[in-house]
Amino acid sequence: MEYEAVIGLEIHVQLKTQTKMFCGCANQYGAEPNTNVCPICLGYPGALPVPNEEAIIQTIVAGRMLKCEIPDYCEFDRKNYFYPDMPKNYQTSQLHHTLCTGGEVTLYKYAFPKEVQEAAYASADKRIRLNHIHLEEDVAKSTHHEDHSRIDFNRAGTPLMEIVTEADLRSADEAYAFLKSLQQVLIYGNVSDADMDKGQMRCDVNISVRQKGTEAFGTKCEIKNMNTISGVRRAIQYEIPRQIDVVSSGREIRQHTRRWNDGLGETTFMRDKEDSHDYRYFACPDLQPFRTRPILFDTAGERIPELPSDKKSRFMQELDLSDYQAEILASDKRLADYFESALAATQESVSIANYLINDYLASEPDLDAPALPATHFAEVAELVKADAISSKQAKQVITEMLENGGQPKAIVEAKGLVQLSDEATLEPLCREAIHKNPRSVEDIKSGKTSAINSLKGYVMKQTRGKANPRKVDEILQKLLS
Repeated sequence: MEYEAVIGLEIHVQLKTQTKMFCGCANQYGAEPNTNVCPICLGYPGALPVPNEEAIIQTIVAGRMLKCEIPDYCEFDRKNYFYPDMPKNYQTSQLHHTLCTGGEVTLYKYAFPKEVQEAAYASADKRIRLNHIHLEEDVAKSTHHEDHSRIDFNRAGTPLMEIVTEADLRSADEAYAFLKSLQQVLIYGNVSDADMDKGQMRCDVNISVRQKGTEAFGTKCEIKNMNTISGVRRAIQYEIPRQIDVVSSGREIRQHTRRWNDGLGETTFMRDKEDSHDYRYFACPDLQPFRTRPILFDTAGERIPELPSDKKSRFMQELDLSDYQAEILASDKRLADYFESALAATQESVSIANYLINDYLASEPDLDAPALPATHFAEVAELVKADAISSKQAKQVITEMLENGGQPKAIVEAKGLVQLSDEATLEPLCREAIHKNPRSVEDIKSGKTSAINSLKGYVMKQTRGKANPRKVDEILQKLLS
């Protein structure tokens, strides 16, 4: 009997605001523990929250980028539970009237893990539906040790956007591609850095299995608090066969929460799963409902950038890049900006794209603080266009730039890489090549046109690779005709 996985994700994303969700404390990563706190985010009696308008606008920006509907009427609710990292014993969140409903994320081929990209065509461009996006406050950070636990309340009250998908994902690779594609959009919109290493993006995985061809969902298990995209993939790869083994042997899966142990490479039981009614949601009495239109909605609209998919299309249509080139460059906003900076100094878009993808990225650059100005690549492209250097010599110049820095023209002069294009110099060498390679000449005359490469190779050897290949070909063709 064949089974398939049914997967939905809940992604928690910290927003790029200066202050927390309901107070004036700094929203700052890396501060000394328990220094960015106040009576409001610590839940002192009588402290009243004030909503962060910027966090609401950023959530609407994200929603509009992800094609969500933005309801006019919204409100905050209290989600009640008792845990050491929640100082008020409730979390101010949204349930009934969220900021964004619906929406979708498109899975792009190059968001899949590299080893499966060639096989990803079946899932590429698949649209994963969103159920909604709501805004809430984050909880504190607990660190558990062998005999004690510590709590840092700096994170308590940080604006947290929760993105909830429909159960449209069917594999670990699709979940990986979804998170990569979503991360790309959030960074483009400048609503979050979405750095999972810093806890700015975390993921809960809801997963069940069912017989292929059936519509009903199986009983789901939730894998909680995943903090790496590759970890999400590995956890799903473990959990699918585990659940299939349970149901295929006639046993029953009960709804519960599991944790991922990356060291052991397995999920383990954590606790029974609560249903929404266990949280006793009710409208927050300290916060008034609010309307998104016209001010919040219009302000968010002014901030919506060119989406990665639109940028990719523009690169292909206006700059003649291939699908592969456009997707790679548009997949990272920093790389796309670097590419467009180079284009400000040249029109050689295809050459620049090749240099960045094949040479620059291979050097594993720091895209946040590039060591080389983008215009250096434009200068190399212009040197090739002017026949000052060959494509092969351009690779040498780029390698030297990446390893030791320096201006392209200075590197060309220092290493003697100037290309020979002077016809008066090259023609005698071409005549010599014809004279010393009579067999190749006969092959060319009998219709074997590829034999001209041996003549060109002779000239290139005599000039130590400095001859302009295109010019050599022109002269040889003229002499042979």
